[in-house]
Amino acid sequence: MTTVVSYGDFVDSIAAALQFISHYHPPGYIRHLAQAYEREASQPAKQAIAQILINSRMCAEGRRPICQDTGIVNVFLRVGMEVRLGGFPASVVDAVNAGVRRAYRDPDNTLRASIVEDPLFGRRNTGDNTPAVVHVELVPGNTVTVDLMAKGGGSENKSKFAVLMPSDSVADWVVSMVPSMGAGWCPPGMLGIGVGGTAEKAMLLAKQSLANPLDMLDIQSRGPRNALEALRIDIHDRINALGIGAQGLGGLTTVLDVKIATYPTHAASMPVAVVPNCAATRHAQFELDGSGPAMLTPPSSDLWPDLPFPDGTESRRVDLNTLTREETTTWRAGETLLLSGRMLTGRDAAHKRIDEMLARGECLPVDFRNRMIYYVGPVDPVRDEVVGPCGPTTSTRMDKFSERMLPSTGLLGMIGKAERGPAAISAIVANRCVYLAATGGAAYLISKAIRSARILAFGDLGMEAIYEFDVENLPVVVAVDTSGNSIHESGPRTWRMAVA
Repeated sequence: MTTVVSYGDFVDSIAAALQFISHYHPPGYIRHLAQAYEREASQPAKQAIAQILINSRMCAEGRRPICQDTGIVNVFLRVGMEVRLGGFPASVVDAVNAGVRRAYRDPDNTLRASIVEDPLFGRRNTGDNTPAVVHVELVPGNTVTVDLMAKGGGSENKSKFAVLMPSDSVADWVVSMVPSMGAGWCPPGMLGIGVGGTAEKAMLLAKQSLANPLDMLDIQSRGPRNALEALRIDIHDRINALGIGAQGLGGLTTVLDVKIATYPTHAASMPVAVVPNCAATRHAQFELDGSGPAMLTPPSSDLWPDLPFPDGTESRRVDLNTLTREETTTWRAGETLLLSGRMLTGRDAAHKRIDEMLARGECLPVDFRNRMIYYVGPVDPVRDEVVGPCGPTTSTRMDKFSERMLPSTGLLGMIGKAERGPAAISAIVANRCVYLAATGGAAYLISKAIRSARILAFGDLGMEAIYEFDVENLPVVVAVDTSGNSIHESGPRTWRMAVA
């Protein structure tokens, strides 16, 4: 019997699902992260996990994005061959994009538009987060099954691929790749591993595997039932023994789950891909059977642990309005701070423009002297918000600008997420600056510390414009101090030895 899935039901379901995953973590993720919080012995990592869990609950209650990077949309469609798509004015991909456009422009929960077209040259923001990346498969049946995820750039950028020898160890290669991924993918999260097929098939398998529910706790509890589950446990345990920990600060949990999908391959080949999913894991599955739009069920409120809001009693309080370089020299890597006062923001596009202006000897539109710059691209505010969710972006993308920007602008320091590379750390030391890390995956929580926000320059860059934020008690950790000591180096090293 032929099922008719209407255009309206299809678009409505895509839009509703994208709104749903913007503010609801999958239940399995909450359960696994809560267990990781309970067993974590590293205090910096435990505080980061607590912030992610508190942020998760706040987003569920406030219906606002878990992360400011609301992702590039990935959609996997399995269309039954007995289904008729009714009333579609164009292609099924166009229908997906109509749903994306509606979801990201929803005035009740505006999502950040992050997609740029002409990726080589103009990189113009499309303004509505389209187009999505869509995969369509025709299968037996009379329903349309949709796996949908919103994938943040910080985790997507850390994807890895190799063609191994057939006799090589997949586990050894995967474990060796994880330290090279740094912390920009916002651990603790998941790893999707694809093995087999061809290069593009292995990458697709890895991405698709991330849509499966987290079940590592169950497998560990009952024991593996087959060789694939045993391999998942082995990789999971070996990665966590690296001591990288939450946000790369050092700790017991780097991955919550490891997924593996396989496909037959050439006898001479073993393509292997790894795609990480971050602390803002966002995915859902629904089915359309012609009876109307899909409805997704929110997680039960009792899934989240009852964690106290951080009071900052163990953190040093910093007044950004009176901060001096001499004061920053007293901070030590690993120390926690609460920042209050005015700071600037700026990320990739702003840094590129600033760097070009400095190279031409032009005056900058903003005075950076004795200021902190926060690497962020916020979500637009709704209702009475000062600013939307605004967690940190990956700092390593700004490393190449540090050598010119720090001495030329008089900045005291930078705020972002994940580690800094050798060139950036060298510039930090040479200019007596600091680098502070905020928690990736706690964007809505962080936004509540912002009392006012205004655009100062480069308004044409949209979310990448330079803002001035006035903040109160914004929690950060000193990631690189003025002497060049890095918590992202010392933390994992300490915990790798502790769990050995």
